[in-house]
Amino acid sequence: MDEANLWTAFEAAAATGGALCSRGGDAQSWPAEEWSAAGVSIDTRSLKPGDIFVALRDARDGHEFLKNAFDAGASAALVARAPEDAPEGAPLLVVGDTLQGLRDLALAARLRNFGKRIGVTGSAGKTSTKEILRAVLRANGGVHAADKSFNNHWGVPLSLARLPMHADYGVFEIGMNHAGEITPLSALVRPHAAIVTTVAEAHLEFFDSVEGIAEAKAEIFTGLAPGGVAVLPIDNEYYPLLKKRAEEAGAASFVTFGESDGAVFRLHEYAPDGAGARLAVSIRGKRRDIAVGVPGKHQALNMLAALAAAEAVGADLEKCIDALAGLEPAQGRGERATIRVGDGEATLIDESYNANPASMAAAIALLAAAPVKGDGRRLAVLGEMLELGPDAPALHAALAQSLLAAKVDRVYAAGDLMRHLWDRLPPEMQGVWAGSAVGLIGAVEDAVGPGDVVMVKGSNASKVSAVAKALKSRSTTE
Repeated sequence: MDEANLWTAFEAAAATGGALCSRGGDAQSWPAEEWSAAGVSIDTRSLKPGDIFVALRDARDGHEFLKNAFDAGASAALVARAPEDAPEGAPLLVVGDTLQGLRDLALAARLRNFGKRIGVTGSAGKTSTKEILRAVLRANGGVHAADKSFNNHWGVPLSLARLPMHADYGVFEIGMNHAGEITPLSALVRPHAAIVTTVAEAHLEFFDSVEGIAEAKAEIFTGLAPGGVAVLPIDNEYYPLLKKRAEEAGAASFVTFGESDGAVFRLHEYAPDGAGARLAVSIRGKRRDIAVGVPGKHQALNMLAALAAAEAVGADLEKCIDALAGLEPAQGRGERATIRVGDGEATLIDESYNANPASMAAAIALLAAAPVKGDGRRLAVLGEMLELGPDAPALHAALAQSLLAAKVDRVYAAGDLMRHLWDRLPPEMQGVWAGSAVGLIGAVEDAVGPGDVVMVKGSNASKVSAVAKALKSRSTTE
């Protein structure tokens, strides 16, 4: 898709109701009106030449970085004021509030696009499902999806504002920390199909119960476009609640996925197969075997959710299924690397992107299924799971059962909350506990031996990704 003219100056001004101007400049030209943009950015560190820079007020005031933005090649800046140090002649689009201006761009991008949109939410698997959808829909046409996990109050409108006019499909991850956050985001996206991947303990710090989380996830159905389809996890205990809320929101139909009887997209058997897996599934009652490029039963279920949504928006299901064989894990979500260990090699499974009890259990199961070589062992490097509220100590301690069932040989844990798990482990499983993830790096590097499989998992804020990064520096593929 050609995104060279994602926005012209007049289109952006019409969408936002803003004023085109510039400070000073050459009186013989009209820089305020003659620009076009290839993209939209809120961060000068990742801004690409030709992007509109949106000066959001968040942790920092984006207006402080106008010079940086234009130095990086911004075509224009969406601002609420023109600072005195704004570059002379730099095109500005002035609005009352830049976040609202970004939302206005997003709405205009949606209205001018005639493709199909899919919204994805859930306590785990949102980003993986988004990436699966990107891969399978690409076999059917042009696909737009955020490169990162842009799923919050600014991430969703940013991703939507980047939607090309002629994209056949748009995939949007929608997250939340509090009740009421998904409703306006779903209303902005207006998905033709909405997926809830699962409901589990996550963000319990801000909810009284998991049922409250289910209610918040169900908000995604309130934004469904007319004729919209709800894609629901039939195995989840909150499936009846989700279905009821989807009905109340006016969903035209429902499609289920899971392992239970009655699932329209049903997983019957899962078997690891090298770097991928083989699945025995039934789709609308028809049994078939599928080879996929990413291991993990949780990923297999994400794939069925993605197939259900793809079918719901009219994609060719056979093309989508064929595309599953070429899947690769996203960064920090199960990607594997072979690392040098002395005279031999070990396997790293990087699950360090984020964590809650559901995704942690899935990652431990992935480690359990990973084959070791020779006398190799299974090592788990675990950072804290955050935003779990008063139940956090018990939820961390409960991971001991999964680790024991998975026959993990050694556990390396970081953070005060992980101490509750550490104290529950038998001595022979205790590798090292440290107050911070950085404090584990040396111990883990020393511990990994030939034939081992080491899995790294934790919330982003636990910084356990530093351990994965250190191990990746020894990758044989770099």
